[in-house]
Amino acid sequence: MEHKSQLARLGLFDARVPRYTSYPTAPHFNADVGPQTFSSWIEAIPAGSAISLYMHVPFCRRLCWFCACRTQGTQSAEPVQAYSEVLLRELKMLKERLAPGVTLSRLHWGGGTPTLMPAGMMARLAEATFEAVPLAEGAEFSVEIDPCEIDAARLDALAGAGMNRASIGVQDFDPEIQKIIGREQSFEETARAVEMIRARGIASLNADILFGLPRQTPEKISASVQKLLSLAPDRVALYGYAHVPWMARRQNMLPSDELPTPEERLDLFDRAAILFRADGYHAIGIDHFALPADGLAVAQRTGRLRRNFQGYTDDQAEVLVGLGASAISRFPQGYAQNAPATGKYVGAIREGRFSTARGHKLSSEDQLRARIIEALMCDFELKTDELIRTHDVSLAQLSQMLGQCAAEFEDCVEMTPSGLRIPEKGRPLTRLIARHFDAYDLSRAGHSSAI
Repeated sequence: MEHKSQLARLGLFDARVPRYTSYPTAPHFNADVGPQTFSSWIEAIPAGSAISLYMHVPFCRRLCWFCACRTQGTQSAEPVQAYSEVLLRELKMLKERLAPGVTLSRLHWGGGTPTLMPAGMMARLAEATFEAVPLAEGAEFSVEIDPCEIDAARLDALAGAGMNRASIGVQDFDPEIQKIIGREQSFEETARAVEMIRARGIASLNADILFGLPRQTPEKISASVQKLLSLAPDRVALYGYAHVPWMARRQNMLPSDELPTPEERLDLFDRAAILFRADGYHAIGIDHFALPADGLAVAQRTGRLRRNFQGYTDDQAEVLVGLGASAISRFPQGYAQNAPATGKYVGAIREGRFSTARGHKLSSEDQLRARIIEALMCDFELKTDELIRTHDVSLAQLSQMLGQCAAEFEDCVEMTPSGLRIPEKGRPLTRLIARHFDAYDLSRAGHSSAI
């Protein structure tokens, strides 16, 4: 109780802060980055290097009320077919601008519901992707799979195309909560999808589960976690439900008066985390768990854990190219986001130009602060020698920045001989501590609860 009082005093239960999947965060992107900048950044990728590729498919058969992703509903295959043709054009445009020998270290299909595509369409899209950018040795091809929107033919197509990691959304297995959030998906359907995935030799499995949903209790989340553990996923993302109805109007369908309080959200997270740890999972960053042999756990042990738009990753590529409506690309020079509206994205590509609508060119200060925030989010630690070696900053400047942070967060942040660390008791505050190093005006956008 005393520790919870300290967390409250330091602002955990009142603050709304970014998730810091990028720095600066997307609300601070601007129109200074357009198609020409994006194209020049693509052309600047060194020959022979490895990049990552994210492909966004914004369509869903059903629109879940909790979701804040950019998606749109469809009951027919025609819009998905037309959209896939545009993705093929965008891939061709990308290929024309890439230097020789560039390969893929990671390919991820997200959405939306990528598995809404028919089997033949999936195979064609994968073939065109690898023709444009071949897979590097040891590369990972992952796909977000809706257990309610998958069958043997589509899984055969994905496995045949080389998918070696599947990601399934669970959210919660409680039927009452599923009905409230508009995501009815039985445990039996999910288990059947997992069995089909593994039967095709796809050994690596991710799962997402949410805490902070309406009417969720410690007992209910315990039951959902136990069911998920019976499926033995290799890694789990335990995300806090972000209630942002001003950004995602469909969330107004949820009973906001039945959402857990911030204090109750912390209890829900702690209950789930205890169960994952008891089953042999390692805690990864602020909200992931992984079995010891999984790539995330290995990356954490070796100091190679990274942060990107999907959360945590072991991908070391310096470039992430996003294709599709609203997709965000990351380059050493900055960020570039495609037009969020599907119609504007499609129109641009059909006219033969990239659909880049906004982005951000990174200054040297941005790069320093981005690395500080990533290190805190991944390792709960900052090392001054690394920051001085890789960025334009002096020991005196860093010492002042770190000292101010330690003073603000009491014993939840510790100065060390090598820099600064967040001890176990301070880790619920990690996003707040990261915000301390954010130089941008956070009032420009409403963010989600800090817990």
